[in-house]
Amino acid sequence: MTDFRTRWHEATSRVGHVFDTLPKPVRITGLLLFVAFLYVLPNKSFYEYLNIPGLWIPLYTTSNDMAAVLFYCAWIVLLSLGLNVVVGYAGLLDLGFFGFFAVGAYTVALLTSPESKLITEYNWLESPWPWLVTVPIAVALALLSGVLLGAPTLRLRGDYLAIVTLGFAEMIRIIAKNQDWILNGDRGIPQVAHPPGKWSDGTPIFGLAFKPYYWLLLTVIIIAIFLIRNLSNSRVGRAWVAIREDEDAAEIMGVPTFRFKLWAFAIGAAVGGLSGSLWAGQANFVNSSTFSLENSILVLAAVLLGGAGSIPGAILGGFLVIYIPEWLRSVGDVFGLPETLTFAGRAYDVSPTSLRYVFFGALLIIVMVFRPQGLWPNRRRAAELKDRQKEVAVVE
Repeated sequence: MTDFRTRWHEATSRVGHVFDTLPKPVRITGLLLFVAFLYVLPNKSFYEYLNIPGLWIPLYTTSNDMAAVLFYCAWIVLLSLGLNVVVGYAGLLDLGFFGFFAVGAYTVALLTSPESKLITEYNWLESPWPWLVTVPIAVALALLSGVLLGAPTLRLRGDYLAIVTLGFAEMIRIIAKNQDWILNGDRGIPQVAHPPGKWSDGTPIFGLAFKPYYWLLLTVIIIAIFLIRNLSNSRVGRAWVAIREDEDAAEIMGVPTFRFKLWAFAIGAAVGGLSGSLWAGQANFVNSSTFSLENSILVLAAVLLGGAGSIPGAILGGFLVIYIPEWLRSVGDVFGLPETLTFAGRAYDVSPTSLRYVFFGALLIIVMVFRPQGLWPNRRRAAELKDRQKEVAVVE
């Protein structure tokens, strides 16, 4: 097992070294081509030719619309980037990230839907607001929620902070489920507005179709990467790393730890709120069923799978946690695998669709055993984990 880890580490390091030694214009050109590839990817006339070389197994999903899968991938990637600021950079364990997502989604739904009780029952609004106006409000309210939650709780550490954030997300979900005054309980809020814009023939660009929303999310992700990368390379980012490595030492050295942890929490919450506002526009409907604990865990799994503290890792992890289960659903179609298996006179569902999360869970376990630092870790973070492993070995 140790030999395998060593060979894997050497192979990935060699790939990274080759990329770093390329001339800067070549790297920029390669990056632009990759971005262009991502924008073209949801077109069927393009992705239907993508397959595993030699095996002719399609890389696209045959059981679900590829544009829909890419939209959900982009949605989780944006959430992973936000959570990566909190967990990866500042080292704060947040299990309630979907609570901020819910704040953003409900804000857009309440202000843009003609079925909102703010319009139909209480007359607080004369008419629905444009979607574009409500997005900054949703982001601001999510950020404020992060500050209000973080201010009294960020003096806690580790498991205690995780329990508090978990309680926050569950509180939001239960209120949304049972509160009938404005949020309409489980019946939710329908007819949420879409972003503006029309094609040349006058039809709206944004409706229930996934492809335009994928392009919108991809653009937002590129902007978010640029902002978060600059922030991580600034004084703020260095303070987050110091807090993550040793909070007590950082405080002794004069770093205002509480203030920088609150910054990380608020920025992560704002990204979560932005993701919720974009999702609400596409879904056209908001209720409490989306804001379950499983989704918060899924985003955290994406960050850890890709590599906490690494922007490429958060992107890769967010993509894989959605794409792999959906692709596994297609495997049965490609190979003509049976849907059921009869044993002792009783039929059992053995379709890849039903078992895809079993395979995906096993894959996650294998990755965490062989790559605890994630598939694409931050170099500093990987070095920290390596040092801690040595310390543990010395103590033993």
